[in-house]
This record gives sequence, C-alpha cells and structure tokens, in this order.
Amino acid sequence: MPQHNETFDYVIVGAGSAGCVLANRLTASGKHKVLLLEAGSDSRHPWLRIPLGYGKLFKDSRFNWCYNTEPQPACHGRNIVAPRGRVIGGSSSINGLIYIRGQREDFDQWRALGNAGWGFDEVLPYFKMAEDNERGADDWHGASGPLGVSDLRDRHPLAAAFVEAAQQCGHARNDDFNGAAQDGAGFYQTTTRGGLRSSTAVAYLDPVRRRANLKLVCNALTTRVLFDGRRASGVEYTVDGETRSAQANVEVILAAGAINTPQLMQLSGLGPAALLQAHGIPVVADLPGVGADLNDHYFARIILRCNKPWSLNDAVRQWHRGAAAVLRYALFRRGYFAIPALSAGCFLKAHPSSTTPDIQASLALYSVQNIGEALHEFSGVTGVCTLLRPESRGHVQIKSADPRAAPAIHPNYLSAPKDRETLVAGVRALRAIVQSPALAQHIVEEVEPGADCSSDDALDDYIRRRGSTVYHPVSTCRMGSDARAVVDARLRVHSIAGLRVIDASIMPTLVSGNTNAATIMIAEKGADLLLEDAAARA
Repeated sequence: MPQHNETFDYVIVGAGSAGCVLANRLTASGKHKVLLLEAGSDSRHPWLRIPLGYGKLFKDSRFNWCYNTEPQPACHGRNIVAPRGRVIGGSSSINGLIYIRGQREDFDQWRALGNAGWGFDEVLPYFKMAEDNERGADDWHGASGPLGVSDLRDRHPLAAAFVEAAQQCGHARNDDFNGAAQDGAGFYQTTTRGGLRSSTAVAYLDPVRRRANLKLVCNALTTRVLFDGRRASGVEYTVDGETRSAQANVEVILAAGAINTPQLMQLSGLGPAALLQAHGIPVVADLPGVGADLNDHYFARIILRCNKPWSLNDAVRQWHRGAAAVLRYALFRRGYFAIPALSAGCFLKAHPSSTTPDIQASLALYSVQNIGEALHEFSGVTGVCTLLRPESRGHVQIKSADPRAAPAIHPNYLSAPKDRETLVAGVRALRAIVQSPALAQHIVEEVEPGADCSSDDALDDYIRRRGSTVYHPVSTCRMGSDARAVVDARLRVHSIAGLRVIDASIMPTLVSGNTNAATIMIAEKGADLLLEDAAARA
C-alpha cells in the first residue's frame, strides 16, 4: 500500500517551465503548503547553465525524456525526435533559449475562441511580470521579474549579414520581435543573464527553495491522480521503487507539459473512454479531448558551406579555435559558448492568404547532417524555416497502463495542404535572403537541398524527407468550452473538481514563435487564478 506521508494545499506535478513558476508564486504569501514533484533530477550539471549546452543535452537521457514520434505518414514514414526536459526547469533547462512571445493576434484568437481573459492586452501584464529584461521596462517589457531576458552577448558577422540580407530583400529591420510588431529581421533576445541560462529552475525555484511551506521531491514519477468521486484528492508517485501518495486539500495541478500531462490524465482515468478501457483503466470521466489536437512547429532547413572557418563547426573541430572559445567564455561569458540555437531571424509572410507573419526564418551558426549528431567537418551554417501556424493536428495516447512506458506521440506533421504550401513558399523566401549580397558573399554553396532542388514538387519532397520539429508541442489539453476542450478559461478540468492543468498543453492554438515565454506567462496567470480562488474561499 502507498505511504500517506503528508497532506498539502496544492500538489504540483512537474517542476518544469510552468511548475517552477507556480511553486514560487503559490508559496510567496506563506499561507499555502505546496508539494512540487519532478520526475527528473535536481542536477547542477554545468551544461544546464552554459547556453551552448542545448547541443550537449539533446540526446542525454539524464535530463531528457528522449521521445520519438510515431512514424509520420506525410514525412516519408519517419520517426522524428521529440526531446522533452526531464530535470528541474524542464524544457527551459535544455531548450535553445530563444525568447519569443508570439503575435498579438495569437492571443486575441484565444479570446475569440471563447477563452475570456486570454486576449493580448490581458496576458501582456503577465509577460511583463515574468521579465527581467536587460533593456529596461517600457510599454512592452518588464525589468523586475525573475526571468533573465538579454540581448546576444556577441553579434556574429554572419548573423549581422543575415539581418542585412533580409533588409536587402525588402524586409523591415525589427529590433524587438516582442514589441509593437513581429514582422521584420533582427537579432533574438534569449533567456539568459550574464551569459548563463536563465531557466525557470534558476529564475523562479532557486530563490525560494528554503521556504518552509514548499517541499520539492525529485526523481518522483507521478503514476496517477487520486480521486474522491469526481474530485481530485491527491496523487500517487514512486521514488526509488517506493510508492507514495500525497493528499491535496485544495487542488492538484498538472504542469508536466504537452506530452506527459495528457499521458498522466489518461493513466488516471481521464480521457477517451475507449482508449482507457482498451488498457484496462477504469474510466473516471470520458474526456475525448485529453491528448487530442496536438499541434507543433515543423521546420525545413538549408545547409550552407562558408568561405572561411568562422562557424561553430570550426570551434568544435579545430582544437585551437575550441580552446580560444573556452577561454573567452570562461573569462568574459562571450563567444560560441554563449550563443543560443538561433542568432538572427526574420518573421515574414509567405502564403498569399496570410495577413501576419507565417514563417520564422532564422540563422543557426552551425550545421549538422541530422539533429543531435556531430557537426559537419566543413565550416557550415544553417538557414531554418519554421512554419508558425500549422493546421495539422495529431494526438498523444498511452500505449500501456505502465506509467514508465512512453506514450504514442503522433503530431501528424504536414497532413494539411496549406502547411506544405506555406513551407515551400517559406523556403523560397529564406533562399532569397541567403542569396542576397550581404550574406551570399560569405557562402560557397548550398550543400542541402542544393541548387537542383528548385521546383515546388522537389522542395515539397525535400521538406517531407528532411524536415523536423522545433520541439513546441501544445494543445493536448486544450482550453475552451467545446466538446473536445479539456480545461475552461480558469484552467479547471471540465467535469472534475480540484484539478487544473497549467502548462503548454492548454494552448488552444500555437503561438507564432518559440513557446517557452508563453508557457511561463500561462503559469504566471494560472498562479493568479489559483490565488484569486483561494482568496474567495477565505
């Protein structure tokens, strides 16, 4: 039998991008006793703080669930890598560090879909609340929040050339993708402070670890939510082979992310009844939307060979350049070890029907044959073309009643014709930037897909065959009021008391850009909703 060790007000499952925020905010008053459970470790490994560490952690099972998708029919039947953070800070501890909120229209659409309180003007204060932006506070940004947001420590000549080349193509210069408008070309801001990664573990959890009303348990795999009728009463979890349980007097909060949150709900009896019954799981509530509507960003890439040795490939391959990079970072927190996954970008409209940017074109200062493998031996960079608002939807479903078994992840990439049309047009726009004089002078050749790949059909096939995900899964516990929605606008699970979902899985649609900033915003707003309800009960 499980050990019933303690009772808490709130039990939070997942100490990732959202969970660390929630733990900080819910314990601030000292009134609420909180348990924070994390399946991964409480590691202090240096690669979790060094920005370049994202490349080292991509396939490291110590800090990463190392998932793969099911075979994707529209992508030549490939299983595509789907990394997810499995460590304190979650994916904010292993991601590419790009700080992008999305467009005003993304959040206004959430509100238009019936989610009161989630329009841009209503969520902007929570973005600002989170930020400690080194540029200072203004109408768009905050400077007193926990999360470090910084400009690039160095502007590499190739990144500067990319921005100039985009302007030569007619794209406006944009020095703040998170300001009044997203369109245009510029340099990314990153979730760093002083040349070190600012994950939610560092920004939100580390400063409050000693609070008497917070208990953190790591290496704790939550196996199911416990119920008293249709009310969530606690959770069951395992640590070192021992099964334990924790009771929640107020609420259980699922913050395990867009893959693990629906998996846990299904294991607990919440989800499509037929799926649960097929695995012998008693149905608590038939909720067909749990795990449905998976939405993720897909990208195509152009691999470019440079005319001199000045990419990250060279710093890794040549010992003297590598030694210089290590020394520069150690002394000044600058250079290749301080770079994010992408340095410069251009948000542009590729599809004729789009009224706001639908493509995020970017430059990565390295090149690789396959994601997670060794860098090319030549001096190379990569042009990245990301589809911002994919129409393709998939699902996450358990394949076993065993909580340790990975779920089936089926994003259904490129199943919507418009997604393929937009990416083909986006690759053409990216090529135009690369071939403009400012950048073309530094490039010897397009290694992949190559000049022979020029027709729409050839580009479409290349995108299907070589494209991948930028690891932004959302919408598997979608917010809304329709029959397939899982949570309401206050993030409460429909038809179940005492249970909320507060993580990226609640997004009704993808934001137009990297998802970490929006996930942190969701947690900031979610904490406010919880505290409002607590005050109303008092």
